[in-house]
Amino acid sequence: MSDSPYANLPENRWEARTTELIQSHPLRSAELVEVVLSSWDSIFDSAIGTKGFTIGQHIFPKPQIMGFFLHELIPLELQERYPDVWRIDKTGDDKDLVYVPDASFSVEIKTSSHPTQIFGNRSYAQPASTAKKSKAGFYLAVNFEKFAPTRPRPRIRAVRFGWIDHSDWIAQRAATGQQARLAPIVYQTKLLLLYEP
Repeated sequence: MSDSPYANLPENRWEARTTELIQSHPLRSAELVEVVLSSWDSIFDSAIGTKGFTIGQHIFPKPQIMGFFLHELIPLELQERYPDVWRIDKTGDDKDLVYVPDASFSVEIKTSSHPTQIFGNRSYAQPASTAKKSKAGFYLAVNFEKFAPTRPRPRIRAVRFGWIDHSDWIAQRAATGQQARLAPIVYQTKLLLLYEP
C-alpha cells in the first residue's frame, strides 16, 4: 500500500474508501476499542513504587505522560494477545504497532488531550524521507480527558481509526512552529469514529 488508496478519488468517495480499508484490516474495530479502553483502565489500576502510589489517587500526570502510557500499552496488549501477529516497534522504521505478516497493515498511534483533534510534529508535513518510517498508512487516534480537581478519573473521549496520507498533514505557518495538524475533511472522511462515550 505504498500508493495512496485515495489516489484519483473525489473527496465525496473518501469515507466509503476508508470504510473499505477498515473492513480489510486484520484488527476488528470492536477489539481495537476494547484494547484502548483496557489500556486506559490499566493505567489507573497500576501501582507505582514500593509505596503503591496510584495514578488518579496519588499521582496526576500531565497529558503527555498519559498519552505516553497509552502509546506503550496498546501495542503491548495486542502483542500479549497475538504474539506471532502483532508486536511493538523495535526500530525507527517501524510503525508503533507492527503487523508481522504484512507491514502495510501496521498502525501509527496518536493520542491527544484535545477534545477532537490529534497532532504530529512538524516533520509529518515535510517531504517524506527514506530514513524514517512512512507518515502514510493506518492511524489509531485516541482523545482523552485531562485531570481536573473535579475529574480524578478522566475518560477516553473518542477512538478513531483510518488512513492518513503524508499530504494530509498541514504544518504550522510560523517558522518556529513545531506542530502539524489535519484538516476537518480528514476527520470526517479518513479517520472514522469507532467509540465515543
